[in-house]
Amino acid sequence: MNLSDNAALTEAFSLFPHSPPWVGTLAGLALLICAAAAANFIVKHIVLRLIGRMIPTVLPAPAAISARLANIFPAMILSAGIVLVPHLPEWIVTVTRNVVSAFIVLTIALAIGRALSFANELYSHRPHAANRPIKGYIQVAKILVYCAAAILMLAVLMEQSPLLLLSGLGAMAAVLMLVFKDTILSLVASVQLTSNDMLRVGDWIEMPQLNADGDVIDIALHTVKVQNWDKTITTIPTHRLISESYKNWRGMQESGGRRIKRALLIDQRSAHFLEPEEMERLHRFMLIDDYLDRKRGELDKWNTDFLEAGRDPVNQRRVTNLGTFRAYVVAYLRAHPRISKEMTLLVRQLEPTGQGVPLEIYCFTSTTAWADYEAIQSDIFDHLISVIPEFGLRLFQEPSGYDAELLAEGLRGGAD
Repeated sequence: MNLSDNAALTEAFSLFPHSPPWVGTLAGLALLICAAAAANFIVKHIVLRLIGRMIPTVLPAPAAISARLANIFPAMILSAGIVLVPHLPEWIVTVTRNVVSAFIVLTIALAIGRALSFANELYSHRPHAANRPIKGYIQVAKILVYCAAAILMLAVLMEQSPLLLLSGLGAMAAVLMLVFKDTILSLVASVQLTSNDMLRVGDWIEMPQLNADGDVIDIALHTVKVQNWDKTITTIPTHRLISESYKNWRGMQESGGRRIKRALLIDQRSAHFLEPEEMERLHRFMLIDDYLDRKRGELDKWNTDFLEAGRDPVNQRRVTNLGTFRAYVVAYLRAHPRISKEMTLLVRQLEPTGQGVPLEIYCFTSTTAWADYEAIQSDIFDHLISVIPEFGLRLFQEPSGYDAELLAEGLRGGAD
């Protein structure tokens, strides 16, 4: 458009050609603002509604994206119409057009950011979204979009080429590396966590050094949120999940069984050989009938061979109450309906200590539910602690005030 055409348009735009210049300027600005407002109303309240009726939208995000993009139309009217307002200084026209152009760039960047968030929302409804979240990648894409938008806005406001600004970024590389150090570390950690399937939303993890013990509820670019069992939230920097160790209980949950590993401390002085009448009494326990019969046949053969060879009877083998109790525990666990038969099950005797002989129960429940697991474990040890006197055994326990009272009563009885 040449100067004569521009002057003609300016003259046509002026409603009062014989009035003071400021009257025409105010009138032109008022008309321009009214035109922009009318365009905004038409696009948002008429065009978008018609499009919404023609293409129904279930989720609100696309409508929000469209509403944000609709701001471009009144901005374009302001940018094109500001040059037609009469008697405006050239610098005001230039600044207005530059600001409006920067606003258009910002609007497009925000719309792209909203679209990326919508894409993440759609992806989160996929069956395997919890296994491979993309929230970290979405955040990185947003950062790139906003950085590009910032460079373009600066270029528009300064009326310089974006390439000129980008060429200056080389000198700022060290500063940018320092500023975005955590972002870069978190991005690398997020890629490693996702690609190696090391962490998912819903995993139970333990990280004692950060007081984290609970379920992962969110995996973002910079942080991972863990809801602890006391309902507090621990926020862990993503890169620390790569640089430091933590325990993930997902394997236990996927296996379908949870381990029981607990020992009974048995008083060593209560262990002894079983007398024949004791063995007969223990036949009352149906679970060890086969064990006692098999053991009796095995030992009778062994001892008969030794006696026929003229060996001293001291070399005979005999059944112990501790070994019989161990066999009973194994049979009890194998018969328990809530103990897994497909996983490891053993009852072993550990090295004796000053607190007695540890008899360790090592098995897996058939459920991973916390409350059920604790109930099963408690029921098993309730039974074992109660039944152990039937085998002539005693559990070790540190002397308490009640033991002192019994001793004092015994001393007084002896004195009497």
